[in-house]
Amino acid sequence: MTDGPKSYAHPEVLVGNDWVAEHLEDPRVRIAEVDYDPAANYHLGHIPGSVLIDWRKDINDPLDRDILDRPRLEQLLDRVGVGPETTLVLYGDFNNWFAAFAFWAFKYHGVAEVRLLNGGRKKWIDEDRPLTKGSTPRTAPPRPPRFDPPAEHLRVYYDEVRRVLPEVRQGTHVLVDVRSPKEFTGEVTAPPEYPDEHAQRGGHIPGAVNVPWAQAVNEDGTFKSREELERLYAEKGVTPDRSVITYCRIGERSSHTWFVLTYLLGFPHVRNYDGSWTEWGNRIRSPIERP
Repeated sequence: MTDGPKSYAHPEVLVGNDWVAEHLEDPRVRIAEVDYDPAANYHLGHIPGSVLIDWRKDINDPLDRDILDRPRLEQLLDRVGVGPETTLVLYGDFNNWFAAFAFWAFKYHGVAEVRLLNGGRKKWIDEDRPLTKGSTPRTAPPRPPRFDPPAEHLRVYYDEVRRVLPEVRQGTHVLVDVRSPKEFTGEVTAPPEYPDEHAQRGGHIPGAVNVPWAQAVNEDGTFKSREELERLYAEKGVTPDRSVITYCRIGERSSHTWFVLTYLLGFPHVRNYDGSWTEWGNRIRSPIERP
């Protein structure tokens, strides 16, 4: 490794274990764990003082296939104690998949002071840092946080992905499929541990390149160096002069890659297609490719 975290385009969005340990009692900081399955993670032990954000219940709309709306976001931040002067630090399981998804959703809604814990839950546990099983009640801040209007430039929907397929072929846009190689080729429609996330068909969006999300992280769960990341994506034609769309199966892994490209590498035009393959692979007449 020839460079460090400070060389990232926006190093301020990452914090390390030492920083979190120093701010566990800081009233201006809220630590939140974001899990796919809280019973298998948060409830077995979490960073002292951290609150739980349940990916299924808190970040997704209970009826629509959509992320939470502004009123529910305000309720969530009020519950976990985030005000206009609070820094919210997110961490989670699976090397921060779901923490990155929450980060993207909060940024979409204009929440300013959000950070990711580099290495997530994995690195905290690997370093034998303290854990607790106790719940952490949080007093609501005296004033609610302020939000900017929804940042639609961070998000893309099915119809627009269909419209840009000619531009993908021309090379002005690039679709980055961050799923595993077997998902990309269509050998599997979802890993066996996620049986409710299958699609009717396997394969990938025409013209997409496959850069699995995990290639962006080290064994300890931390992000690779900027030099390594630039090389990884450039080898697949993912460069800052092109408009980039990331996708996976349900939008969480693609949020991780969106974070890497946007904040660590500073790409100016990156959008997350959170409908991803569970939408694309299930839509009638949506085109797909297989090797």
